[in-house]
Amino acid sequence: MILSSFQRVLATTLALTLAAPLVEAHSAFFVPSSTVLSKPQWVTIDGGVGTDMFYFNHGPLRLDGLVVTAPDGTAVTPENLVVGKVRSVFDLNLTQTGTYRIATANSGVTARYKDKATGQNKGFRGTAANFEKEVPADAEDLQVNESVSRLETFVTVGRPSAFTPTGVGLELIAVTHPNDLYSGEEATFAFVLDGKPAVGLEVEVVPGGVRYRDKIGEIALKTDAQGRVTLKWPQPGLYRLEVNAKDGQTTVKQARERRLGYAVVLEVLSQ
Repeated sequence: MILSSFQRVLATTLALTLAAPLVEAHSAFFVPSSTVLSKPQWVTIDGGVGTDMFYFNHGPLRLDGLVVTAPDGTAVTPENLVVGKVRSVFDLNLTQTGTYRIATANSGVTARYKDKATGQNKGFRGTAANFEKEVPADAEDLQVNESVSRLETFVTVGRPSAFTPTGVGLELIAVTHPNDLYSGEEATFAFVLDGKPAVGLEVEVVPGGVRYRDKIGEIALKTDAQGRVTLKWPQPGLYRLEVNAKDGQTTVKQARERRLGYAVVLEVLSQ
């Protein structure tokens, strides 16, 4: 089967989202040139996939699902998009005051089955609509899963502003604003699943700079009854927070479960 560009992106996203444990998987990440700006200007965002967080030594982040939202809720068009061998890059002209939300969002369906006519084992990756078209209704030994994943980061021009969740999948609610983080201070974040508190989920936090440490230094947390976690930042730098979940809220009736992943890249500044 020849995979479309969307299917190749989805395959990569699924591998990143569903692999475990986090510290042994290839994880996707952003590296913004700046996360806090005093006035409107350009920023460059790099994207990659690798085991060494924030180092470009494995593969590029695919940009097919890229969505950039301005403080007023309008869409921003990235410029100068390039997908290289080990990194992706794009530029953003930030003209408004407030917080920009930069994300790659993907969803889709994977399936394994046996073709009844030929007896051959086959696989499918794609959208829910294409699943209905391409997978035979009488397929045998059918195993289907749905996935929804989101990777994002935030950049603020001037004063931080609120941002609105989409209400789909796992997302972050800013109790502490993601561009107001300082080493030695506590921050609180809330996670929601389809707009409702994501209770009892494991959250893993990985700091950058692992190339120069003997230990990864990950921080393990669990969301409380309000979907919240609180942590104190041990040092300045880039951090990646990840949370995953499973449920039965599928759109394809044959799917056994829906797998959800969310990750955010945050910059913690010196006091």
